[in-house]
Amino acid sequence: MTRVRMNLFASLDGYTPSDASPDNPMGEDWGRLTAAWASTRTFRERIFGDTSGAGTTGVDDRVGREFFEGVGAEILGAGMFGLHSFPDDPEWKGWWGDRPPFGTPVFVLTSTAPRPAIEMDGGTTFHFRNASPEEVLAEATEAAGGQDVRVGGGYRTARAFLRAGLVDDLHLMITPIFLGRGNRLFDDLTGMDRTHTVTTEVAESGTIHVTLTR
Repeated sequence: MTRVRMNLFASLDGYTPSDASPDNPMGEDWGRLTAAWASTRTFRERIFGDTSGAGTTGVDDRVGREFFEGVGAEILGAGMFGLHSFPDDPEWKGWWGDRPPFGTPVFVLTSTAPRPAIEMDGGTTFHFRNASPEEVLAEATEAAGGQDVRVGGGYRTARAFLRAGLVDDLHLMITPIFLGRGNRLFDDLTGMDRTHTVTTEVAESGTIHVTLTR
């Protein structure tokens, strides 16, 4: 049965970066927020193609392996794809490179749709949709072929799916830092602790892994 999964990063004070730019698409604080995840063996292998075995193991790496398993389709917001970085460049294919790490159909929510799909190396095809979360989820579920659908963000897309109650499994990685600025992920979003089972685990890096499962 297809489940809807989401993985989010947040600081101890509940922030995720808000200052994305074409030169820094995830925001100035993204590196600090994701340092432990980016240091894992799985991340280095899956994102950078480093098969040397370098990188950390333990809880963070186990979570990283689980992140890539069993996903048949992905949903992204326009900003997470990078659509706003170079909106006037017809050759712009997003900031994920020639071989994005998804390897699945990816549905990008954008008010500029319809626009042609983009096929990339490694099995990723970007589809652009101007649709509600429910509508794009129905299409992504069909495309997933029985595997899970992951909602990859960014901030507005994540909140839209959470507000609509569409997320079955939320994995929140809380980095032990205080940002003091950015977007607050859970303002006005309440009740998931009543509809989902909550578990927590602290990694060797100090990252707090909070899992909510319906």
